[in-house]
Amino acid sequence: MAEAATGFLEQLKSCIVWSWTYLWTVWFFIVLFLVYILRVPLKINDNLSSVSMFLNTLTPKFYVALTGTSSLISGLILIFEWWYFRKYGTSFIEQVSVSHLRPLLGGVDNNSSNNSNSSNGDSDSNRQSVSECKVWRNPLNLFRGAEYNRYTWVTGREPLTYYDMNLSAQDHQTFFTCDSDHLRPADAIMQKAWRERNPQARISAAHEALEINEIRSRVEVPLIASSTIWEIKLLPKCATAYILLAEEEATTIAEAEKLFKQALKAGDGCYRRSQQLQHHGSQYEAQHRRDTNVLVYIKRRLAMCARRLGRTREAVKMMRDLMKEFPLLSMFNIHENLLEALLELQAYADVQAVLAKYDDISLPKSATICYTAALLKARAVSDKFSPEAASRRGLSTAEMNAVEAIHRAVEFNPHVPKYLLEMKSLILPPEHILKRGDSEAIAYAFFHLAHWKRVEGALNLLHCTWEGTFRMIPYPLEKGHLFYPYPICTETADRELLPSFHEVSVYPKKELPFFILFTAGLCSFTAMLALLTHQFPELMGVFAKAMIDIFCSAEFRDWNCKSIFMRVEDELEIPPALQSQNFQN
Repeated sequence: MAEAATGFLEQLKSCIVWSWTYLWTVWFFIVLFLVYILRVPLKINDNLSSVSMFLNTLTPKFYVALTGTSSLISGLILIFEWWYFRKYGTSFIEQVSVSHLRPLLGGVDNNSSNNSNSSNGDSDSNRQSVSECKVWRNPLNLFRGAEYNRYTWVTGREPLTYYDMNLSAQDHQTFFTCDSDHLRPADAIMQKAWRERNPQARISAAHEALEINEIRSRVEVPLIASSTIWEIKLLPKCATAYILLAEEEATTIAEAEKLFKQALKAGDGCYRRSQQLQHHGSQYEAQHRRDTNVLVYIKRRLAMCARRLGRTREAVKMMRDLMKEFPLLSMFNIHENLLEALLELQAYADVQAVLAKYDDISLPKSATICYTAALLKARAVSDKFSPEAASRRGLSTAEMNAVEAIHRAVEFNPHVPKYLLEMKSLILPPEHILKRGDSEAIAYAFFHLAHWKRVEGALNLLHCTWEGTFRMIPYPLEKGHLFYPYPICTETADRELLPSFHEVSVYPKKELPFFILFTAGLCSFTAMLALLTHQFPELMGVFAKAMIDIFCSAEFRDWNCKSIFMRVEDELEIPPALQSQNFQN
């Protein structure tokens, strides 16, 4: 009985909701019926006749002013709608209508009527969308002092946004600090330095941390048994201070490498000491975790310095050793640095071995993995590939595999081909990227464009096949083909990560909202009416009066097109000999 009563109540509720959805149509017909019934007491016909007489007395100047004002207002609305759409990606009028008018008209969210199973499925897809919209640290990020700042000095433009640098500050506080930093004065200073917004303040704090550490070591030397002058050099230095100076103060890669080597000496000593004490409590465990992050970061940046300075084989060896020593630290994505260095050495067999390990369905994908896999398969056929020959004889198995790999890569990140084919200009990559977004495409193309150019015919094969990907992806993007549906949050995040002078690539291309098209048409139509009324006031006045008479007179059903033209001819005093010819025309 309870289930039957619950089902009846749910059915009754749905019927009431359905009736309220269409209640406005019933109300509209009721209003029309009341107007028809009360047409005599309200003297509707007399009022329409008086309105028609008033409008017939208006001069053409009134119509010029009316249409001109309408054109101006609709033009202003069009400009505002276009600006709002370019900035926020949606129509202001549409957003207000959906947010405020829809509830008043009885609109109901369809998701509220879904069952628990569909809700669970939606929550899973939402969680996947959120994870794909997560901002990641760029594994190939440049050096601020030696590269980003030099770009600013030359061009006067800031390549990094405040949002991007703020994310980097949060990363530094997460990786390079711990709760016990207040016990050591140098670490306490660096903990504040990572939160500083002013670069000069951060650099000054790093120098202060090194000076305090040096003074403290000199004071502690006499207290150490059997101390000598050489023991001053064995005391620990502040590794994070050297990291900050190498990243932001060094103006060349060589200077940064020297500072990172000094940081390595200090960081390695701290890591070995904390490794021995990590099991003595949670505080020591946190220190060891921090020292591990510092050591991995230093070694990775030293490998990147060697790669920048042309010592690619040395860089590859350092990256391999680092991945063997710390196999569980995948947060730095060192394998992407290794792939880029191996491609520079043209060690394609080693690249394939790395891809076999990391291009797994259970591991997160990236543009580097997908496009490197496509490059290797394209390399096998690109030198002999010809679109004309392929259209005549069809694609071979190897060519089909290469095309499928390109389609897979383009589906993962559709922004990359335009940068590889040099259809869009490159900028310096940001310090953080959004996977499947424009920021990731810039970061990949910035370092891998040379590798694609080195493989003969690879860019030609990409140019001939990449647009075919979009024929396989369902539209609109409810579901993907090989990956999850393309997230809708990439444009907003990329606009925060990339500088303002860069035109953000948007996928899928958003269609212009209806209200922008409507206001554009209204503005153009009213502007044309204003121009015609100004140039031909008598003719437009006759047409306006004729249209008013059609809609306002009681005998509007007897009007037809012939009567309109006859009235126009009478008003303009057209000779009788030309009237029949004008009417036929």
